[in-house]
Amino acid sequence: MHVLVVEDDERVAGHVVKGLKGEGWLVDHVADGRQALFQVAAETYDVIVLDRMLPNVDGLKILQTMRAAGDSTPVLILSALGDVDNRVKGLRAGGDDYLAKPFAFSELLARVEALSRRKGVVQETTELRLADLEMNLLTRIVTRRGKPIELTTREFGLLEYLLRNAGRVVSRSMLLEAVWDYNFDPQTNIIDQHVSRLRQKLDKDFDPPLLQTIRGMGYSLRA
Repeated sequence: MHVLVVEDDERVAGHVVKGLKGEGWLVDHVADGRQALFQVAAETYDVIVLDRMLPNVDGLKILQTMRAAGDSTPVLILSALGDVDNRVKGLRAGGDDYLAKPFAFSELLARVEALSRRKGVVQETTELRLADLEMNLLTRIVTRRGKPIELTTREFGLLEYLLRNAGRVVSRSMLLEAVWDYNFDPQTNIIDQHVSRLRQKLDKDFDPPLLQTIRGMGYSLRA
């Protein structure tokens, strides 16, 4: 899936781009309204994440130009202007969704995924599997070799993210952004604690182990 992030705040843009890439999305980024118009005309995107207040051309003008040209790409507006009147203006200008700053990356991701489904891009997944490990997202049942594994809500979210990125190395910061609020203290050892408990449940009574620590990089769930 291909997403365009239009955001002039370097910190916010870096956070969003990194998180989306971590979810497997192909991401382009521009920091200027005029550049955004050129990019939209040159490329086809599944979703656009659009800041409202931008240099040269503001987000609402970009939206109006897109819709006037017949471009129906789903657009998620990001803005520090989160009151009702401004949200209404954004939606009436052609936005499909509106997310006020500050925001949690997990919520932004959920909204981007929802918009992509409207376009028919993402197929709904109800089961995740790796080797003899299975997760049912509807019943929230996790099994290994058919044996149920009891997980807390946080452990379930952590395992889901690892399964969706099976075979990849995911950093602690990626896990913080995906499973915890993005403002969580990056120096905390909460990730290590939860991974340790999850490893005990997944691998203690089974062979081979699936949850691996990659020294200096993070973790990887792999067969």
